[in-house]
Amino acid sequence: MTAQNLPTSTDEGSEKQALNQRLEAISWALFLIMLGGIGLVPNSLVPEGTWLIGVGLIMLGLNLARYLNNIPMRSGTLFLGALALIAGTASVFGVNLPIFPIALILLGVNALGKAFFARSVE
Repeated sequence: MTAQNLPTSTDEGSEKQALNQRLEAISWALFLIMLGGIGLVPNSLVPEGTWLIGVGLIMLGLNLARYLNNIPMRSGTLFLGALALIAGTASVFGVNLPIFPIALILLGVNALGKAFFARSVE
């Protein structure tokens, strides 16, 4: 095999970027399909937080697909996905969670984690 036939890191990077864009497009499609499907079902049959559970699962699923394909996960969609899943599950079970204070705590924990585990640039 010659050096011309070996994949370069930029080839691999552009392939991962293209895959990430496809994963994001699939996530958006699933989101729209989910909202449309929920809209077709009578409100009396759909628990209040169902759409939040769906959003959370889609966002967390997107990051799982990124992880399994060695694409960096995004902390924003991880955070929002987890928060949506927690809020939706609580809503389905009739629990009124203080979502804003929980979000602030999770953002603070995330900031601490970044501060403690960030690589130093030398």
